[in-house]
Amino acid sequence: MLDQSALTPQAAPSLPRVLGLFGAVMLTLSCITPTSSLFIIVPEVLAGQGSGAVLALVAGLLVSIGIACCYAELGTLAPSSGGEYAMVTTLLGRFSGWITFGLSASLLVVIPPIIALGTADYLANLFTVDRALAGAVVMLLATLFAVLDVRSNAFITGLFLAVEIIAAAVVAGFGFLNSQRDVSVLISPVVPDGQGGLSAFSLGILMAGLTVTMFSFNGFGSAVYLTEEIKDPRRNVPRTVFWALGLAAVIIIVPTAGAVLGVGSLDDLVNGTFPDYVESWTSPGVATVINLGIAIAILNAVLVMALQNGRVIFASGRDRAWPEPVNRALTRLHPTWGSPWVSTLAVGLPGALMAALFDIEGLLGVTSVILTLVSLVIAVAALRARAGGYRRAAAWRMPLWPAVPVAVIAALLYALAEQELKDLAVAGAIVAICAAYYLLYLRPRAASRWVVETPEETDFQEGAP
Repeated sequence: MLDQSALTPQAAPSLPRVLGLFGAVMLTLSCITPTSSLFIIVPEVLAGQGSGAVLALVAGLLVSIGIACCYAELGTLAPSSGGEYAMVTTLLGRFSGWITFGLSASLLVVIPPIIALGTADYLANLFTVDRALAGAVVMLLATLFAVLDVRSNAFITGLFLAVEIIAAAVVAGFGFLNSQRDVSVLISPVVPDGQGGLSAFSLGILMAGLTVTMFSFNGFGSAVYLTEEIKDPRRNVPRTVFWALGLAAVIIIVPTAGAVLGVGSLDDLVNGTFPDYVESWTSPGVATVINLGIAIAILNAVLVMALQNGRVIFASGRDRAWPEPVNRALTRLHPTWGSPWVSTLAVGLPGALMAALFDIEGLLGVTSVILTLVSLVIAVAALRARAGGYRRAAAWRMPLWPAVPVAVIAALLYALAEQELKDLAVAGAIVAICAAYYLLYLRPRAASRWVVETPEETDFQEGAP
């Protein structure tokens, strides 16, 4: 006799709703990793955009604000730890949602170990450690911390974040105190070639770096992964998104402006790093402290990513994306901490192995393409957020709709057109693999597989005005 339980989705454990606004902002801001972006990504922007780096970052911030509006509206319309895939499934259908999950999942696996591998570089002034070993240890520590309850992790990441912000403030302060040029160079920028030559900053140069500057602010969408654990989500999810993005913008852009004004020569923007700048302004000891702050920022970033990634995998098991034994395992919650511990280990431990054994830093280029594709799908979904019954749903509503998602779509399509063909090909291969899994396994089992759920409406609206 046919077991009906195999056809009907079973209720999975619910994540406890325990996060207030402050804890949610700390976790989301830590996932943006503004200090990691400042010290690791911004030097690439400075090398490519010169004194126009601040304008380039502002351009990336403006696009990110538009994307944040889409996240805030869709995250309150379809609140789920599944994040992007749950929002897209609700608005655009199961196939689009699965492709979005596949793209997002590829980032969950690759980005944390890539970031973790940078740890050894910033500990070199204190002691020498193998890069692969350091990356694997950071991945393991972050994964084990992420198994703790979410409030404990909010406290831990808050402490780490305070150290990061102090490091960024030191850079900004010394940069402005040692200013070598007028602030007009920030709005009438030039691009140095590293050998004493200068060229004009152009719109083409600005747009060529757009995906990188957008990547600098990426992570504010983590708020939607926590939406099932945030109290009064209709109010606090949008607040979390915009507070985290705003704070990240200050932490990233202000020290960047200080560096542009304070370096001895604009060529230093091409050839130097932030610890180099700090050493020239102060001493090797202070530069070592800054390096230690960067190492802490990396650990904090990987910790929050492990926390976030475990919840996405948990949600995929709850939504029955896999064979039933796998779904049951992925939806287990820790009896003491209430965390999705199996899902957290399932995505964190392979990341530690990848950091230890493989050269995965070559995949960094494709991550910006995948992030852009995911953001593009989110913006398209936002265009449908007020159609039919969604118009009356209790959700935060962005201003200037539909102009905001339309502008985001235009900017992202332009950015994609500027990317390397090989990176686009890798992203296309991921889409093809996900499509095959959907067509061969999920679609024939539509009644029992990939049944995307969100919290009960009454739970979601608790405390809403």
